[in-house]
This record gives sequence, C-alpha cells and structure tokens, in this order.
Amino acid sequence: MTELLVSELVTNAIRYGRPPISLRLIRDSGLVCEVSDASSTAPHLRRARTYDEGGRGLLLVAQLSERWGTRHAADGKIIWAQQRLPAEP
Repeated sequence: MTELLVSELVTNAIRYGRPPISLRLIRDSGLVCEVSDASSTAPHLRRARTYDEGGRGLLLVAQLSERWGTRHAADGKIIWAQQRLPAEP
C-alpha cells in the first residue's frame, strides 16, 4: 500500500509539478509520505470516466490513506498522505 501511495504522489509531481521534487517519509504514530515540488498549483480530486487513461491517482491516495492533504510552502507545495502502521508483535 505504501508503495502505491508513494508512486501516485511522485508521479503526479513529475507530471504536473515543477522541479525540484523531493520525497520525505516520516514515521511517528503512523507513516506520513510527503512529496514536494516547486509548483504552487494545488491538485484536485476528480473522478475519471470509464475510458480515461488517467485521473485516478488522487482518488487512490484518498482511498488508501487515513488522511491526505496539501500545504503551500514558500517554494511550492507539499502533498502528503498519512497511513496507519500495523501493530508491532
């Protein structure tokens, strides 16, 4: 699941953002994946039609994460997704 979240967020940054692009994973009570880029354009969740080749990335992120969002930074934006971590044995 984490791999899919990272893949979707990084792919969106490459396709729609501007360099530099960075990835940060933060482990706390959960796992937060942050992807930043130099574009100030915020992403929007949309529903792809049946035959659309794209448009499902943020929908997948929303469904697979506990929470997700965007925050603006001085040099662009950060899109993040938070997951629950499995309990340790």
